[in-house]
Amino acid sequence: MAVKKRILIHSLFFKPEMTGISKYSGEMTDWLVENGFDCTVITAFPFYPYWKIQAPYSNSWYKKELNEDKSLTIYRCPLYVPANPTGMKRIIHEGTFLFTSFFVFFRLLFSKRFDLIISVAPPFHLAFVAFFYRFFKGTKVVHHIQDLQVDMAREMNMIKSKALLTFLESLEKYVIKSADFVSTISLGMTTKIKNKVNREIVDFPNWANVDHYYPLQNRDELKKEWGFEPTDKVVLYSGSIGEKQGLDQIISVAAASKAHTEIKYVICGTGGYKETLIGLAKAQNLDNVFFLPLQSNEAFNRFLNMADLHLIIQKKDAGDLVMPSKLTTILSIGGLALATANPGTSLYEVLVQNNIGIVVEPENSKALHEAIMANIANNDVAQQQHIRNYAIANISLNGIMQNFLKQVEL
Repeated sequence: MAVKKRILIHSLFFKPEMTGISKYSGEMTDWLVENGFDCTVITAFPFYPYWKIQAPYSNSWYKKELNEDKSLTIYRCPLYVPANPTGMKRIIHEGTFLFTSFFVFFRLLFSKRFDLIISVAPPFHLAFVAFFYRFFKGTKVVHHIQDLQVDMAREMNMIKSKALLTFLESLEKYVIKSADFVSTISLGMTTKIKNKVNREIVDFPNWANVDHYYPLQNRDELKKEWGFEPTDKVVLYSGSIGEKQGLDQIISVAAASKAHTEIKYVICGTGGYKETLIGLAKAQNLDNVFFLPLQSNEAFNRFLNMADLHLIIQKKDAGDLVMPSKLTTILSIGGLALATANPGTSLYEVLVQNNIGIVVEPENSKALHEAIMANIANNDVAQQQHIRNYAIANISLNGIMQNFLKQVEL
């Protein structure tokens, strides 16, 4: 019998969290376990996007979890979780996880060697603990970049100290230079990383789980589950609700289309900006905007399928600093995405070149409103199938994982 390869995954975000990086770190781990790898995960207690430790977990001490055949071990580490995550509080938050997770790495030095460490950024400095382990064990380290965190902090003015930003940029460059492999999720982000450090970058895009998320044909009937009429047209934003995303545009667009009572704007998720959006909607007496909590995994496919149009909202400064994680799931169900992105960014190029979505200028509420009105009645079955076929052919989990392992020589 062949000896199982052992992989260590270090990620601040992990399941049972359902959004963003957590979704991809969790699905990657599940795929590795299902395909014969022995996986260990060092992570935090689930807190995102609520910024509060979620029941039944507490944050008092370390916790070890094992699956039935012990092919997956999860170490959860305590950390500081700010209720209001400002730039400086985020630094402290991430620093406490770096500190507490170090002790798990230290303990693992005295157990069997791992064949590969995957360090997921953000935060980028998690790689330093992986380098510590590598010094003693010689294990290769993949530094996987989901978001360009330091660039985001600078562009969005989340950290105001130029000296601190310069220091963080120097640390980030050191990490990129020192990792055995650096991977990221889009061509645009690859270009930005190469502008920092000219080295080879592994292509490791986010995927669509086409087995779990797929088209359903009874969209109008599904709307009843969430209190809408079959004749309603649902414009859906589902994801993290933060101040820096420009989601107030949805409120502006809803106000501009009040006369079209059949159009319902649904904002699903949680985050620090949600209460502000609720206040804005109430102040304008908007009865066409609905706020829903995060949906369960069991209901999520049906929930996405009820929408006529899916919004991916970004501010113009975000550019290629992030690639919205919600896109792959939308594509998987054959959903029509309406995104705000500038020409030349990866999001723009993917949607336009492959004819799988609509793109308008960021932070332009008038253009967003016009695009919604022009496309809300779109019920092109052939287009839905084209989008679904693109997901199967280009961003399926199985294909991407196999290609990734080949690139990192495992």
